[in-house]
Amino acid sequence: MKLVSFNVNGIRASVTKGLADSLQKLNADIICFQETKATPEQVAEALKGVNGYHVNAYGAEKLGYSGTAIASKEKPVKVDFGIGMPGHDDEGRVVTAAFKEVVVVTVYTPNSGQELKRLGYRQEWDAAFKEYVTELSKQDKPVIICGDLNVAHRDIDLARPKPNYNKSAGYMQEEIDGLDALINAGFIDTYRHLHPEEVKYSWWSFRAGARSKNIGWRIDYVLVSKGFEKKVKEAFILNEVLGSDHCPVGITW
Repeated sequence: MKLVSFNVNGIRASVTKGLADSLQKLNADIICFQETKATPEQVAEALKGVNGYHVNAYGAEKLGYSGTAIASKEKPVKVDFGIGMPGHDDEGRVVTAAFKEVVVVTVYTPNSGQELKRLGYRQEWDAAFKEYVTELSKQDKPVIICGDLNVAHRDIDLARPKPNYNKSAGYMQEEIDGLDALINAGFIDTYRHLHPEEVKYSWWSFRAGARSKNIGWRIDYVLVSKGFEKKVKEAFILNEVLGSDHCPVGITW
């Protein structure tokens, strides 16, 4: 099985940049999207050129903002939208699809924003999301969490750690603590598990040619329930796939 996660930064715009061709070439069994910036109907329309997938999408109440989706060759046994907690489900940030063998959660974690205006809310979100996936993991299927977690975990995960630490959204200690809490709850960062010392990024600012200079951040992850990492054959970051300020990440098992 192959799972790919991709923050497309607007799925309709991404389609005009070759998204359908990229997805056909990737030929993943499960494709998880973040920041679709679209309604479920618009997501379905955008993906109509990608054949053979069941599409389940979740939009934000605010049009053109946030949004997540899961496209899968196998029809899910069950699909849930949101995390079922008041105050956290109006931005379309989580889709959960239960399959025969695994449960897949795609998440677009809130950004702490300019001047860190949402850092407080971000901490509330991290705690609520950890509670949600911890409950999911009590079931009899392994849980795969994938998406844009909007945090670089360690110095190796961004090109310029010192000037950004505790100054920039995405590398605040509070955000790092949130990811640590997920890992301490029993989830494994598959890329770092299989590539402990490899420097590779999944997001680059649009400014100053950051992508061509590879001044990036690894903020897109695939985490799996402890034990399932033994079945993961490959964890990858696909820098060569364009069409967004992020690139796809994923695993095979």
